[in-house]
This record gives sequence, structure tokens and C-alpha cells, in this order.
Amino acid sequence: MDRLDTLKRIAAQAARGELTFPSNVNATLRLQRTLDEPDCHVDLATHMIMAEPLLSARAVALANSAAFNRSGRDVANVRAAVARLGFRTLRSLVASLIVRQLTGDTETPALRAKAAQLWRHTANVAALAHVIAKKVTRIDPETAMFAAIVHEVGGFYLLSRAAEFPRLLEDNSESWMQYGEKLIGRGVLKQLGVPDPVLCAAEALWQGTRALPPETLGDTLSLANDLAQEISPLQPLESAQVRQQAAMINFGVGHTTLHRILLDSADEIASLTAALLT
Repeated sequence: MDRLDTLKRIAAQAARGELTFPSNVNATLRLQRTLDEPDCHVDLATHMIMAEPLLSARAVALANSAAFNRSGRDVANVRAAVARLGFRTLRSLVASLIVRQLTGDTETPALRAKAAQLWRHTANVAALAHVIAKKVTRIDPETAMFAAIVHEVGGFYLLSRAAEFPRLLEDNSESWMQYGEKLIGRGVLKQLGVPDPVLCAAEALWQGTRALPPETLGDTLSLANDLAQEISPLQPLESAQVRQQAAMINFGVGHTTLHRILLDSADEIASLTAALLT
């Protein structure tokens, strides 16, 4: 079976909801569903997060990042981190854990390298989306960060299946953008139960539509993706470079410009990216 046929096969499985997740992903999905319960108490959330060492470390790191630690006083425990971040940000952290768990058992060095680069790209886009939402498009930054964290989930799922199909990731062709990014990504996002606005934002990114100046969640995600210095290893390099250049149009935002906002927010972007990479 050649690469294109394999992509089509996996895309068809994703469309039917026939997805194969590692067992640790299923456990984290249960945590996500618990956090989604309207009567979930902070004590239960804290207890469940403490049971996941990686998630605990990331929650404390994010709570102490420049984006959330406005007072300059660091927290040193999960309970304080949960109180500072709130449940909506915690859901983004849980989503980030799910995404990373998809390829956690990858043994091939080449696949591990691709997964690491894809996560660096995702973290960079998430940090940019948070800042752009807050300072440019004026939409909810937590939703923007969540959308960015899951926007490459189809790629992570594909990497988790690559060991079964050795030729699957031989090149970064347009077939990935056609069958992997869109069809596989759509299926995985639906399986994870992401809200419709986030799914619509991902669709806007895949379709390559973005208003200038940006206004919507989809615009925010697309601009952050295009501005990211870390490029996805699954995208054609030339295409990504063209989008980066197009994204650097220095449009006005109120009494300032995009370039000035990015420059003034450099520490915040770096801090958020580092916290997500913890």
C-alpha cells in the first residue's frame, strides 16, 4: 500500500470514528471529561492532576509564567496553580497532555524527532495565539490557546500510526494537507469532543482563510500558525516560509502595530512556550 492509499485509509477510519488511542490517552480523556462536569470541585481537580506528574509540573510552570503570574509571586504547589489558572486553562493543559501521549511510545528515533518538533511548533503557536487573542483580536485567550494546542492533533495521531506504515512520512507533500491535516485532524478532534467553535477555527486554518486585520478565532489561530518560528515537520517547508512572510504585514492595532505588540510581548510568548514544553 503506497503513502497516499495509507493516508486515505486512515482518514476513512477517522471519519468513521475508528481511532486507536494508547491506553494512557484514554485515561487522560476521563480526566478531561471530569473537568468538563459543571459541578467538578477544585479539590477533585487538584487530586486528579496531582496523579499525573507531567501535568502537575506543567500546571505549576504555566501558573508561574509571565502570562499568568502578574503579581510576580510564584506558586509552589498544584492546588495554588489550579486556583490561579482556572478550569478553562486546565482543560488546555489536559489537551496538551493528550496530544503528547499520542506519540509517547514511539521508538523510532526519526519519529521521536518529528514528534518533538511538532510539539515545539504546537507550543509556539499556542503561546502566540494566547497573546494575539488578548492584544489583537480581543477574543478569549484561553479558547485561542486551546485551539492552538489541538490544531495539529491529526499530525500527532498520524505519527502514532507511522510504525505500522513505514512509508507514511517519507515526504511533506500536499497529500498530507489534503488527507492528513484535514480529514484525519477532523476525525480526531471530533473523537476528542472539542467544542464546535474550536473545530471551526481549525477548519479555517486548514482552508487557508484569514481576514486582515484578523477578527475571529480562526483568524487568530491562522495568524499564530503563520507567525510561528517553529515550523511543523509535516508541512512543506516552502509553503510554511511563504506563510511566515505573508504574516509579517505590520497592520495597525489601535494606537500600535502587530510588530510592536509581538516585540512588547516577547517575554510573555517565550514564557508561555517554555511552560508548555516543560
